[in-house]
Amino acid sequence: MGGTAPSMDDRRDNPGPHPGWQPHLAIGITGHRESNTAFAQNADAISASLVSLFEQVDDICRTLNGSPVPVRMHCLLAEGVDQIAAGLGSARGWPVIAPLPFGADLNLAINAQPKTLDDAIALCDGRLASDPQVEQRAEAIRAVSTNAHLFELADNDATIRAAFEASLGDPANLALAQDFDARCSDNVALAGRTMIERVDLMIAVWDHVDHHHRGGTGHTIAAALALGTPVLVIDARNPSNVEIYSRPEELNRPTGQGLDGLQSLVQSTLAADKIGMTALNSKDAPAIGQGVLAFYRQIESWFGGSDTGKASEAGGGEPIAIAPAIAERSPDITEAIQSDILPTFERADTISTWLSDAYRSSMCYNFVLAAFAVIIGVAYLPLGLADQKWIFATIELILLGMILGITMLGKRRGWHQRWFETRRVAEYLRHAPTLLLLGVARPVGRWPRGGDREWPEQFARHALRHIGLPPLRLDQDYLRLILQDQVVPHVVSQRDYHLAKAARLHTVHHRLDKAAQTCFFLAVLSVAAYLSLALGAAMQWLPDSWPYATAKLFTFLGVAFPTLGANLAGIRFFGDFERFAAISRAAAERLEDIHARASLLLSGSEGGVSYSETADLVRSLDEAVIEEISGWQSVFGAKHLDLPA
Repeated sequence: MGGTAPSMDDRRDNPGPHPGWQPHLAIGITGHRESNTAFAQNADAISASLVSLFEQVDDICRTLNGSPVPVRMHCLLAEGVDQIAAGLGSARGWPVIAPLPFGADLNLAINAQPKTLDDAIALCDGRLASDPQVEQRAEAIRAVSTNAHLFELADNDATIRAAFEASLGDPANLALAQDFDARCSDNVALAGRTMIERVDLMIAVWDHVDHHHRGGTGHTIAAALALGTPVLVIDARNPSNVEIYSRPEELNRPTGQGLDGLQSLVQSTLAADKIGMTALNSKDAPAIGQGVLAFYRQIESWFGGSDTGKASEAGGGEPIAIAPAIAERSPDITEAIQSDILPTFERADTISTWLSDAYRSSMCYNFVLAAFAVIIGVAYLPLGLADQKWIFATIELILLGMILGITMLGKRRGWHQRWFETRRVAEYLRHAPTLLLLGVARPVGRWPRGGDREWPEQFARHALRHIGLPPLRLDQDYLRLILQDQVVPHVVSQRDYHLAKAARLHTVHHRLDKAAQTCFFLAVLSVAAYLSLALGAAMQWLPDSWPYATAKLFTFLGVAFPTLGANLAGIRFFGDFERFAAISRAAAERLEDIHARASLLLSGSEGGVSYSETADLVRSLDEAVIEEISGWQSVFGAKHLDLPA
């Protein structure tokens, strides 16, 4: 297996709070083979257009933000455009990453286009073909593969090789040829999806004839646009005609913009909020769960009846450790995850938890201090200390000043916004090991939009993408290892976490409700008791002095109980425990469905686990994470630190 994967030294070229990634521009290549008429007629012009385009990309990346930005090229190494582009990219020093539709030997055999069964078998077995033209094509593939980083989708090789050999063994049998073509096209489309997920821009050489043939150039372009990845199309019929498409509806409908938007596209792709990046450089986070900032979690513990830990955070728990058997198969990716991704996750998680505690505990303090300010302000009445009212007023003023101080401090330090940003980073990275080990990524157009502050998405996307595809031959055994030792344990732990969290927060919600209701009941009771005394005195059933003697006490109780009840209700409203419980229940249901799907895959025959199904399963896990983050943000998004009303 050839490979020029980024080394561990490369990953540490950019020290600081994010040592695991260096922003780079990732481009994908798709295009016609030599058998395509338009390509054959314009091969030299197509090569010249690619040279000019790559030079322009290099120029943009050299001058961007005052420092050069690396470029990575992704392609399937098929003969024709892929191999031409790979050669040109390698000459520029661009790493070439190749998600192959098949294992390397089978991929070489199919792309060498042998005419006889004997040559096909020889190439599949790693031997030379007897046909000089076939061997020439095979040698070209060997040469370009030697300098490429290979991710081989070999899980279905036995079936595809059998269909390949059957079609060559009986060339007159149309059904066998169609069966092989269908199987081959499915895997090419799958490799194309893997490539699309990892690139900022697809570069395609296309004749504009068809975009429906699965795995073909037009189909890859359409798939990229459907996933939100922009496509730069070089017209194979007229290579000087270049267009950038961003929507599926633009297929065969020229935009007329040419390359005008290329620089802005690259700039927006690699843009990062430098101010926001400092969130992971926070120096003011003390030990989590200690001191006054643990107040919010203490409330959960009091009313939930258990130690909550990080109960209110999105996600939960820690990333599942990588099993030794998986680490042995993917040592490079495992090392990168353990040295780069997990420490960055832990840093983001720690800072986010501290900011969460600071923000939510401060708001709870405001509610409690507001209640005490009112209660202490009238406490002189039952104590008969009217002459010392100034003492109580002074304490009330101090408490109100503390509320103002807490609110101003939280707003000035941006606890709410920084919490949201760092929590998003942590949750994107918490589930990263599962995605990285399987070569699955979220396409550039499918990342959530965070408004004006999208640096968390940029940060996480670059951190994950820098790790790259695992340099391995992905087979049935590896897929089963991933499902058994990575996906299932991770999904089960997250499901159990959310079930426990939902139950606990449901309890907190109802106990706070009950406490607030009790306060209001006691308020009604105290007012009713005073009125009963007044009525009894008026009716001469009780001494006339009783209502007067108890008036100040009942006035105090009539103020204190509603104030306490209102502020407990305020904490319940602010904490939104019931909605958080609902979000966790929904997350647990999604995770249980993913667990059931994984169990079904594992319960099948030895050859019943496919990369397509496994990748779709992991994408569902990724979607569940995004949905949970969205739900969590919808709860607290508008609840800024403010004065209690």
